[in-house]
Amino acid sequence: MPLLIGIDCGLTVTKAVVFDETGRVLATARRRSQQLKPAPRFVERDMAQLWAACAESIAEALALSGRPAAEVAAVAATAHGDGVYLLDGQANPLGPGILSLDSRAVEVVEAWGQDGTSVAALQRTGQMPHASAPSALIAWIARHQPERYARIGHVLACKDWLTFCLTGHVGTDRTEASTSFTDVKTQGYTSDIPALFGLSIPLPDIAPCEAVVGRVTPQAAARTGLLSGTPVVAGLHDVTASALGIGGHGIGTIAVVAGTYSINETVSPAPITDPRWFCRNAIRPGEWHPMSISPASAANYDWFLDHFTQGGPDIHATLAPEIAAALQRPSSAFFHPYLFGSPHPGRASGGFFGLHGWHDRGDMLRAVLEGIAFNHRAHVDALREAFPAAQIRLTGGISRNPSFVQLFADALGLPVTVTETEEAAAWGAALCAGAGAGLWPTPFDDPRALTSRIFTPQQDLGKRYTLYGDLVQAMAPLWPRLEDEDV
Repeated sequence: MPLLIGIDCGLTVTKAVVFDETGRVLATARRRSQQLKPAPRFVERDMAQLWAACAESIAEALALSGRPAAEVAAVAATAHGDGVYLLDGQANPLGPGILSLDSRAVEVVEAWGQDGTSVAALQRTGQMPHASAPSALIAWIARHQPERYARIGHVLACKDWLTFCLTGHVGTDRTEASTSFTDVKTQGYTSDIPALFGLSIPLPDIAPCEAVVGRVTPQAAARTGLLSGTPVVAGLHDVTASALGIGGHGIGTIAVVAGTYSINETVSPAPITDPRWFCRNAIRPGEWHPMSISPASAANYDWFLDHFTQGGPDIHATLAPEIAAALQRPSSAFFHPYLFGSPHPGRASGGFFGLHGWHDRGDMLRAVLEGIAFNHRAHVDALREAFPAAQIRLTGGISRNPSFVQLFADALGLPVTVTETEEAAAWGAALCAGAGAGLWPTPFDDPRALTSRIFTPQQDLGKRYTLYGDLVQAMAPLWPRLEDEDV
């Protein structure tokens, strides 16, 4: 029976998952990818270390599967979108990779908002630039690291770097190409778009997500345990991969990914633009992928666990009774989940509100989780104005806890469907690999019989959501002052 390997490189963990052709997970291996924070707002990673972590994960997953590498039909990678991974003219890393949590380019984006560049970008590319967009980051490099900018030979996304390490192929796919530089109408590059941002840069060739773009080199085979010559397909942006993996990449569905980022996405048969979402390329030509996102989701919950608990493998079970009890009682505690960014201008920051001496850790955790869900609701409400959705599908770590899923249904005020999908993003990549290997016609021909559970709202959180939004409005003029170093 043929095997498929899906690589999923997130902001903190890189994993390789071995699937059989029915979609069953045979083995998973993970490695942490160290984040480098050399200065405020900088979030980077060593590109060689990332490849080493990926190669080790593939080798371990293959060994754990107990199956020979000769049975691997194809490999595909997905990874965090946005950020940027630069190579020089000899295809060597040009400094560290820049993650999508990086916000060094915030002043660049603010200037573009004032001089009309952002509005022009919305019209031409389907999205307003944000601080971790490739356009903004490369513009920052051009201004602050001109020698580095002058040496740029290739502009890649994270998964494209891993594909290059596996095959030596320099390129990207439809979904990743549209993060900054494609025309929203034609879905391809045009020469004037980089110039819109004051840039003159080489852009990678674009391939369909399921296209075989290269084969595992002897050098990569030695490090991964794969056979030299194993096909590697182009892969796709992890936001898209997650939606595909849960059967949620389609018209009439909003896929919600509660991970490091708040991801809320749908598919449209026409390019409809709005400052509240990115209108990017969907997997199929002639379809668009509106996504309303912010770096303001489950990373806030992880931050709380890291700083205010002792952690450990049983921490979620330990906290579950505290959270459940807090959800059953009234609370004036609120939390803005903007520790790593937000969908709002003005350099928003995270914060608790309404805390009193009688509140405990459970109340604070309830506020954190509710704030995360409310931030998702702001995005979902925006999308539903233009793209009527018959269903909401949820994935991400939060989706594994029924109490948290119920909170999402209550906060969104909508039924939420959770499918029994292991490693959704990796499976989305594997679906592309399977199509490229000829195991099924397209990435949408999922061989699994998906089972799902629907959570319907059980309480009305509308008043709390309104107050949450009122607090955002009240804080908006104060956030810049909190950033003032003289305070």
